[in-house]
Amino acid sequence: MTNEINCLGKMLTKARTKLVKSLKLKKNRKQKQLFVVEGAKNVIELLDSDFLIHSLYATKDFITTHAKVLNLHDIEILRSSESQLTEMSTFKSNEQALSVVKIKENESLKALNKEFAVMLENVQDPGNLGTILRVCDWYGIKKVIASEDCVDIYNPKVISASMGSFTRVQIFYTSLRKFIERNPAPYFGAFMNGSSVHEFEFGSWGYIILGNESNGISNELDEFIDQRISIPSYGTAESLNVGIATAVILDNLRR
Repeated sequence: MTNEINCLGKMLTKARTKLVKSLKLKKNRKQKQLFVVEGAKNVIELLDSDFLIHSLYATKDFITTHAKVLNLHDIEILRSSESQLTEMSTFKSNEQALSVVKIKENESLKALNKEFAVMLENVQDPGNLGTILRVCDWYGIKKVIASEDCVDIYNPKVISASMGSFTRVQIFYTSLRKFIERNPAPYFGAFMNGSSVHEFEFGSWGYIILGNESNGISNELDEFIDQRISIPSYGTAESLNVGIATAVILDNLRR
């Protein structure tokens, strides 16, 4: 790539626009093994990660402003207008950039000694998963083990809500029951009734399990949980959002 960033990028074609739009659907992401990262902040975070970038769609201003960083990567750049970016994007407006990225292999992960990991069962809302990744990143949790029926991490809304944390927090999709059977460890489950997280001693390692937004942790996993923990309520709300619950639990873990 030259210092002029390939004359400020190739021009966008209808075929490329169609490709980007198609990746909004999970079946197309799976077939093509590609996903989309939208917005300047997430794209900049992406450039500093180990993800392989297939192509970058950006305005002339973005390309010029970030020329120094872009020159460090062998990326196909397609110059796009703000209206073209918005047309391809899931955002109401996207004024600077989006990127098409190669999906990573679903590599096995597990918590090591003196390490905590978060385990998610059937979390369906993409905003919740994105928030959980961001919260894990904030509290230094680098691994998430997710059930196979959790929302796809490469969903555009997950990527957006994570605010770049998807590049630093790894996620492994697997059968949680089989995973727990193969990996003896302390398992802490978040329930409405359990030991107060404000007073609980987590020890030095293990897995913190959070369940589905409506139903919580299933009976299938309940039998494997060593300690039930809960967030005490001082008001009248029925429950907490799973992303907020993750933040409260991890904050108490790190105290």
